Amino acid sequence: MIGSIASEIGQIDYSEESVANIVGISTMECYGVVGMASKNAKDGLWETIRGGSLSKGVKIRSKNNELLIELYIMVEYGTKISVIANNIIQKVKYNVENYVGLKVSTITVNVQGVRV
Repeated sequence: MIGSIASEIGQIDYSEESVANIVGISTMECYGVVGMASKNAKDGLWETIRGGSLSKGVKIRSKNNELLIELYIMVEYGTKISVIANNIIQKVKYNVENYVGLKVSTITVNVQGVRV
């Protein structure tokens, strides 16, 4: 469980996987993002992830009831990386705070490669 919201009616608990899927989908919707990157622990290679397992390029931690999100992405050649990263940060923060209701304190975007 990465976070929870309680009200007078009950409590909602969020798993890390569910929030990571929202983050992954929000990231892939941004212009210039080719895919999420996942580090393979065996041989240290970075591989591009598309489609179903977008959460593998996302690390989420909870600190003081706020989320710290770390993203690993691949970008398209010829795009300005700082603009892409800024768009991702704004979109992910907006979507997580509005859809889930949890506060996001930090988003770190790690660009692992550029695809032609």
